[in-house]
Amino acid sequence: MGSSIEIRKMFDTDWPMVKQIYLDGIATGNATFQTEAPTFEQWTTSHHPICRFVAIQENTVIGWIAISNVSNRSVYKGVGEVSVYVSTQAKTRGIGTALFLKLIEESEKQGFWTLQSSIFKENTASIQLHKKMGFREIGYREKIGELNGIWRDALLLERRSNTINII
Repeated sequence: MGSSIEIRKMFDTDWPMVKQIYLDGIATGNATFQTEAPTFEQWTTSHHPICRFVAIQENTVIGWIAISNVSNRSVYKGVGEVSVYVSTQAKTRGIGTALFLKLIEESEKQGFWTLQSSIFKENTASIQLHKKMGFREIGYREKIGELNGIWRDALLLERRSNTINII
């Protein structure tokens, strides 16, 4: 099936490949409301410094996952918004699952008790991946934003940590 896949911490030098995968996701029209990729400085300041990982095959980034904070308020310090992207060529090979396993493990070490995602209803592959990783659908936001002249709905999914005691 090809060479093995390594999941490792994302380095700053991975940004050009991470950005390209992000741009490919943007081009699908079903991955994000963003219409262009941020600069590295914008991206790195909005994502958790430790909870960011890449999937590498043959020295090439083929997927990435990261958490951004949902709020600056201290009561939400353990709640993170997940972004996960896999290159078109690597889809359906378990890359998303491998990235999620690493992210979940590290996020719990970092004190995250809830991971959440907002996903377009049409992005069935991402919804299936999230559910496979223990996320549950908690609702949806109807016509929450307009993208390319079309009002879009987004499903809200969350995963609660099994290791952090929540009463």
